Amino acid sequence: MTWDPGKYVQFGDYRDRPFFDLTARIGAASPRQVVDLGCGPGNLTATLAARWPEASVLGLDSSPDMLQRAARLVKGRPRLAFEAADIQDWTPGPDCDVVVSNAALQWVPGHLDLLPRWLDALPPGAWFALQVPGNFGAPSHTLMRRLAGSPEWARQLDSVLRHDEAVAGPADYLTVMLDAGWTADAWETSYQQLLPGPDPVLEWVRGTGLRPVLAALSRAEADRFQEQYAALLREAYPVGRHGTVFPFRRIFAVGHKPGGPHADALPGSRRA
Repeated sequence: MTWDPGKYVQFGDYRDRPFFDLTARIGAASPRQVVDLGCGPGNLTATLAARWPEASVLGLDSSPDMLQRAARLVKGRPRLAFEAADIQDWTPGPDCDVVVSNAALQWVPGHLDLLPRWLDALPPGAWFALQVPGNFGAPSHTLMRRLAGSPEWARQLDSVLRHDEAVAGPADYLTVMLDAGWTADAWETSYQQLLPGPDPVLEWVRGTGLRPVLAALSRAEADRFQEQYAALLREAYPVGRHGTVFPFRRIFAVGHKPGGPHADALPGSRRA
């Protein structure tokens, strides 16, 4: 599956806001290394380098297109780097004090089982912050799956789209972190996104959730699928006086490993 970095950043303000809501909960003062799992085009990873200028900041992604765009950000930032890697194969090193994964783990099957290994391997005092979309039950996704399973498309798109198992709930991520002996906080937010222009929800999902479908179809088939899908989306998300309101639920979890030079717990968090 290929990615279009330009399409991904089309709604930059809405895609970026959860990242900053997430990383605001990280209390690390002077981390040695910061790793961004699934860094995408790298623009948000660069803000981590600005926040912790003395840290080594590494963005990891499996998309060559995303990494090519991210590489432009390295100039003038000697402690910022990007590398190709599959998240599921990553192992934290002994200096890895902060890990951020923003809207990436939903693409990693079984990531809930990977979390305990990562949390155990991270050094005392480390922070782990994740955000995943929680809208797989929203019309934008249920209509896509329904259309993909229809007689016209079932053969080409069988098993292409993942369903409810793509992410866990806030309580599940919280429990994993608490079971690992970390202090932790988990929450969810539903952003009421006001999207402009014609078929804006289709434009949104073209940058993310629709990618597997487009990759599985020919150009002509993809055009036909999108035409049918757009009609369903227009009914589910009608244009209002101010634009199209697109509710988007996001799931967050932030954990802090006890010990180390910065042992303060998360404000308002709970310890197992």
